[in-house]
Amino acid sequence: MVTVAPEASLNALPRADGSARYSYAGYTVTASVNGPIEAQRRDEHAYEAHVDVIVRPSAGVGGTRERHLESILQSSLSQIILVKNFPRSVIQIVLQVESTPENAYVNTKLVQASLNLPIIPALFQTAVLALLSAAVPMKATATSTVVAVVSDDGSKKIVADPSPKDIREATSLHVLAFTSHDELLLSESEGDFTVKEWDGVYENAQKICCQTASKQDGIDMMLDDDASSPDMGHFLRSTLETKVASDLHWK
Repeated sequence: MVTVAPEASLNALPRADGSARYSYAGYTVTASVNGPIEAQRRDEHAYEAHVDVIVRPSAGVGGTRERHLESILQSSLSQIILVKNFPRSVIQIVLQVESTPENAYVNTKLVQASLNLPIIPALFQTAVLALLSAAVPMKATATSTVVAVVSDDGSKKIVADPSPKDIREATSLHVLAFTSHDELLLSESEGDFTVKEWDGVYENAQKICCQTASKQDGIDMMLDDDASSPDMGHFLRSTLETKVASDLHWK
């Protein structure tokens, strides 16, 4: 499990309407947001804005993996952005992956599918921070986390923010995102798991993102309490409070 706290900075790119840099769990991602701006005819929608997400890998050019990530992020972010306020417009979000955990790109063609999920929280969190930096109107903010179910001496252990070793040994891997209203926004899973294991994953992820979940009875598995995961909601608020305090310091 990752123990280093997440780090973020806003307005990292001065020429964009909004930008952010986010580092956590071995991933560092920089995002820029521009818009709402006038959409080209192929992207134009008469009643709402088009959210255009572009993911650029840390090495090489984008491929099928990046297109898959873009579709997941576009669907999720479109649900929290007030797209109907900006018809015939486009909001462009560009995400540049700067660094990944060691060996993340080794033999990538063979392990590509299993690498898609762990990077989603970093991309998602950076995009949300950049949207806030650009003052794009949203229904709510959102936070995301990745959770693995690992076998441990015959029992199941839920590991939040798993290390690359935990991911390789996991029986299932899950990415969930919750809005600031404690509503499930995104859920992506791979591997074999039971309904009971899913309930434990949901509870653990909600606790990290919302800090409102209570321990569920009847789940025959062990939660990883050896190290505490960060409160992502508090992290998001503290990042914005620091930025606001810095902007108002001249007063």
